[in-house]
Amino acid sequence: MEETKKLIPLVKYTDGDQNHPSGSEKEDTISDGTSKCEEKADVLSSFLDEKTHELLNNFACDIKEKWLSETELIGLPLEFSIGRILDENQRASLHSAIRQKFPFLITVGKNSEIVVKPNLEYKELCHLVSEEEAFNFFKYLGAKKENSKFTFKPDANKDHRKAVHHFVNKKFGNLVETKSFSEMNCSTGNPNVVITVRFREKAHRRGKRPLPECQEGNVIYTAFTLRKENLEMFEAIGFLAIKLGVIPSDFSYAGLKDKKAITYQAMVVRKVTPERLKNIEKEIEKKRMNVFNIRSVDDSLRLGQLKGNHFDIVIRNLKKQINDSANLRERIMEAIENVKKKGFVNYYGPQRFGKGRKVHTDQIGLALLKNEMMKAIKLFLTPEDLDDPVNRAKKYFLQTEDAKGTLSLMPEFKARERALLEALHRFGMTEEGCIQAWFSLPHSMRIFYVHAYTSKIWNEAVSYRLATYGARVVEGDLVCLDEDIDDENFPNSKVHLVTEEEGSANMYAIRQVVLPILGYNIQYPKNKVGQWYHDILSRDGLQTCRFKVPTLKLNVPGCYRQILKHPRNLSYQLMEDHDIDVKMKGSHIDETALSLLISFDLDASCYATVCLKEIMKHDVLN
Repeated sequence: MEETKKLIPLVKYTDGDQNHPSGSEKEDTISDGTSKCEEKADVLSSFLDEKTHELLNNFACDIKEKWLSETELIGLPLEFSIGRILDENQRASLHSAIRQKFPFLITVGKNSEIVVKPNLEYKELCHLVSEEEAFNFFKYLGAKKENSKFTFKPDANKDHRKAVHHFVNKKFGNLVETKSFSEMNCSTGNPNVVITVRFREKAHRRGKRPLPECQEGNVIYTAFTLRKENLEMFEAIGFLAIKLGVIPSDFSYAGLKDKKAITYQAMVVRKVTPERLKNIEKEIEKKRMNVFNIRSVDDSLRLGQLKGNHFDIVIRNLKKQINDSANLRERIMEAIENVKKKGFVNYYGPQRFGKGRKVHTDQIGLALLKNEMMKAIKLFLTPEDLDDPVNRAKKYFLQTEDAKGTLSLMPEFKARERALLEALHRFGMTEEGCIQAWFSLPHSMRIFYVHAYTSKIWNEAVSYRLATYGARVVEGDLVCLDEDIDDENFPNSKVHLVTEEEGSANMYAIRQVVLPILGYNIQYPKNKVGQWYHDILSRDGLQTCRFKVPTLKLNVPGCYRQILKHPRNLSYQLMEDHDIDVKMKGSHIDETALSLLISFDLDASCYATVCLKEIMKHDVLN
């Protein structure tokens, strides 16, 4: 074989009692040279016939030669088949031996067949570090030697170190972790910084990576009902995660609940036993939370599985509108009966868009849809005009972009803010760093902001639709043909475009009209409302938006929402305030002031606040 095709020597695992420049811990380290690992190469000779072994060597050397010459793999076969190996233990040994001898290759199993391919991640790492370091790093990964570590060469360039950290964590973060350490340079007396890689705890015990279904098969799921009072849902999940030693994304739920209410909702947490959840019951009571109905289940919940919500609401100190001569009791009953009969405009409630005055959640969602990751981070961390620890921390960040310093100021209970800041501290305030920061939040939280934007546009669309056409169903409207639809997840096949003849004949009622929620798989009305949608997309810079954010693994197919909804099982009772077991603040309340006790059910994604607003203003469609 020609000299140019010689391969880099195999790495050596040195004994743990030898001192390493960065400390005297008893660990295995990686260095150059030949080693016992060469025994792995002998496995190839013992299991492969001479012809196959030679072809594998030629394939490996051709790949390496092309990469070293910085040319593309044009004209070369992109994979090489070892053939079928029926014995499972023999296949496992061959996989390991090939990856140890040729770390720049990967092996894939296909129905007992072993296929060898170029390791593109190896080539990517070669753009950041020397080819020698890349070779040794991938050998280290393949060996999975317990308590071992790998150290890259000293690197004084902070930005370059960040890039290496980012690469390793992005590609292999589930298997290893990275840290930077200072080492004294004996020749100059100045400290050098090296990146050290270690296997995560328990990662080395896995051996070969288990199949996804095997991983899921051992996962514990515990369902429970969460009661919370005056507490934001994400804050509640963050607190529970800390107490249980899991991460927020281990919790699943079918819908979001308001902060300013006493709410009950079904949840499922992964990797936590029912007994462990019961053990924190007393601790979480201090945060105005309770858990009950705790039990084991087989799977997690998903957004959209919620069928609806029940509400019990008390509205106190009711008063007539100025210059309204009608009897108050009669006016209240008339308003409620009007909404029971005609329904209410199905707006998304204000809680969908956050309580911030400077920045709303829909603005963050728009930035994410436009792939403006850094802008989205800054919007998320924009402070309000309040002098409290949270807003002081946010203000400090916008002034300095010092994630580490901001972390020291941010209260522990702000789980989302702290998760973003920890990622920014690790990866830097760059576009890539901001992407990693968003990935520190569960998928349900990331998509929440995008949905807030599409919800805001839907609210604007329904206002325009009603202002333009009123309660008439006109040509070009979209209607839902299924009378039993009670959510937004129905297919395009259920949506019908109203024709000119149907519009003239008044074939459909306003309660059947739907409007699209923005996404890549919806159709628009074929009238002024459809043009309005296109104008809005142009206004917001989304003319070419595909409603997918691959960098954050977000897909927004879109759906349809009925413009009118009706409360179900509505009942109410008018009472004088002194009959209600609630103490009123202040002594200025009239002795005969009325309170309304009202109960009703709403479909999923409908807002009780919107229903109540319609009742109290009494101006639903005439």
